[in-house]
Amino acid sequence: MPPQTSLGARDVTTPLLAVDRDRIAAAARRVMARCEELARVTATPGAIERVYLSPEHARVNRLAAEWMREVGMTARQDAAGNQYGRIDGARGAETPALMLGSHLDTVPDAGRFDGIVGVLMALEVVRLLRSPDADARRVDLPFALEVMAFSDEEGTRFGKALLGSSAVAGTWDESWWTLTDADGTTLREAFLEFGLDPGRVGEAARRPDELVGYLEAHIEQGPELDERGESLAVVSSIASARRFQLVVEGEARHAGGTPYDRRRDALLGASEAALAVERICRAEHHIIGTVGQLETFPGAVNIVPGEVHMSLDLRGEFDDARDRVWDALARDLDASMGRRGLRWRAREIHRAPAVFCRPLLQDVVREGILATRAGDTREDTTAEPATLFSRAGHDAMAIGAVTGVGMLFLRNPDGISHHPDEAVSAGDVARGIRALAEAVLHLAHDPAHAQP
Repeated sequence: MPPQTSLGARDVTTPLLAVDRDRIAAAARRVMARCEELARVTATPGAIERVYLSPEHARVNRLAAEWMREVGMTARQDAAGNQYGRIDGARGAETPALMLGSHLDTVPDAGRFDGIVGVLMALEVVRLLRSPDADARRVDLPFALEVMAFSDEEGTRFGKALLGSSAVAGTWDESWWTLTDADGTTLREAFLEFGLDPGRVGEAARRPDELVGYLEAHIEQGPELDERGESLAVVSSIASARRFQLVVEGEARHAGGTPYDRRRDALLGASEAALAVERICRAEHHIIGTVGQLETFPGAVNIVPGEVHMSLDLRGEFDDARDRVWDALARDLDASMGRRGLRWRAREIHRAPAVFCRPLLQDVVREGILATRAGDTREDTTAEPATLFSRAGHDAMAIGAVTGVGMLFLRNPDGISHHPDEAVSAGDVARGIRALAEAVLHLAHDPAHAQP
């Protein structure tokens, strides 16, 4: 694993990539067209939905493999269902690899770009670095290039996110085999139906000495770049997260016959809890809490709700602040439920620590962004690019367990994501491809990768 050094005093505004703008623009148009092509691979007519180990998953893997081979990569599906492509470096098949990529699975009723644009941009970077007019310093990279199309970043089907990238990171948990989807199919059964061998999932794992790092391009799933009027940003870290399933217990009774002083209404208690999430999180900087699911039981119009199940998603820049908010919420719920004569309990279903991008990889992404400004009289070529922390989770979180990670954000107009209105412009994609390719070349020129 390369040392976590910075790149030193090179002129960061000087591009290393000698490719004309028309070629970059063509690459961006190809990315946009392929995002549309992949959007048509869906389980839900009129919407976009692709989940892990589904027929749609198999179809997009086949497309990705075709596109990988088109740019000269060897392509294969790994033991966890991720689609993988590789080009060896100048030192042969044993060369450690710089991994580029993102994911191809989606949430229900998804947009076209979340994850997908990062995979397709990575393929265009490979195409640029292997173009016929490439000079020797760009072809003879001191590391291999790999593109990973991860298979289950969202966790839509089995309720556990980052399954594909966790397998690559070597952090697969045997307890996950009993996870079930909405139809009662277990993860183990789904593996077998897809043609994978559950006993071989460990073969997807990579060792630290096989990788020099991981770079991921992704749309920002928020409005900050759009509000700044900037196209690209360096990602400093990925938010820590905790997710809970909460149950509020009261008493189901007749809606007409039960006076207010006799009611133990679980829905009112859950509603108070949801408002407490907003109030407490707003008071803590960089903490976001969301109640995304709420279900009442028995769920009849003429019965006081006796039980409520609700979800809670907590995210923050730092683990300690996130945990402090959870402790405050728990105290608040103890008090509010006690006043209403209710009981509550919580089951934690997901916990992920904050992942900080490697300083060296932040540096090369920053230099990549600066290099895109060279010769552009409309921009200040010396102004520092935006540096943002990601409130959303990404495959880089899992891969951070096996190698250093870096991320590039692309502007997302209005910041909407996980929604059909999710967007990115071809111009920003073109600039992002250029920045990502420049980042690869700056990393290749770092002394850590000098020939022995």
